[in-house]
Amino acid sequence: MKLLEGKVALITGAARGIGKALALKYASEGADIAFTDLVIDELGKQTEEEIAALGVKVKGYASNAANYEETEQVVNQIKEDFGHIDVLVNNAGITKDAIMLRMTEAQWDAVIAVNLKSAFNFIHAVLPIMMRQRGGSIINMSSVVGVHGNAGQANYSASKAGLIALAKSVGQEMGKRGIRANAIAPGFIDTAMTQALPEEIRKEWIEKIPLRRGGTVEDIANVATFLASDMSSYVTGQVIQVDGGMNM
Repeated sequence: MKLLEGKVALITGAARGIGKALALKYASEGADIAFTDLVIDELGKQTEEEIAALGVKVKGYASNAANYEETEQVVNQIKEDFGHIDVLVNNAGITKDAIMLRMTEAQWDAVIAVNLKSAFNFIHAVLPIMMRQRGGSIINMSSVVGVHGNAGQANYSASKAGLIALAKSVGQEMGKRGIRANAIAPGFIDTAMTQALPEEIRKEWIEKIPLRRGGTVEDIANVATFLASDMSSYVTGQVIQVDGGMNM
């Protein structure tokens, strides 16, 4: 039997990137997939098709994760379409980098809204469903900068640190209901964004990593699958750094 057979996973910001990799991995392990993104464009439709080819039910929903009312509506629709929600992955995120002295209020507000408030929105909407089911797994996609900070990313780091504290708090509140909440903190991951960095910058990063390589989206997806599955049934309130040992 596949690890996620019979489960429905809701993943935010999953039309592309790490969210898409998680959706594909979950689907390969038998989960039906509901995913959201700001718009479901050609890339979103392509993601739907790739997931459907794995033999599971899938639907993409256009939704602004930072908007409370839209989130309530889309979660209610997903519940109606799929019948239940067993896994929530708060993956939606943006960056608007600047050093603190030059960071604008708009840059701060946008990152906090998309990265952190969106997780509140979805957790708030999904919890009543999971409580009635007497179980569920919530996974917040944080970052190593949420643990250690990063110059030039005060807004992003604060939002990712907030996701860790949010997972720990929800884990404490909901454990008696059989609902688990954890965070994943990726390090230097090989994506289109990091591959576009100058070679000397990439080399400098990799030299700081004991495993001497960047991570892959599959590395993240594997940990996320463990946390979504019953294999992690006694794991809650944790933050797992997937960073090759960069920040031990």
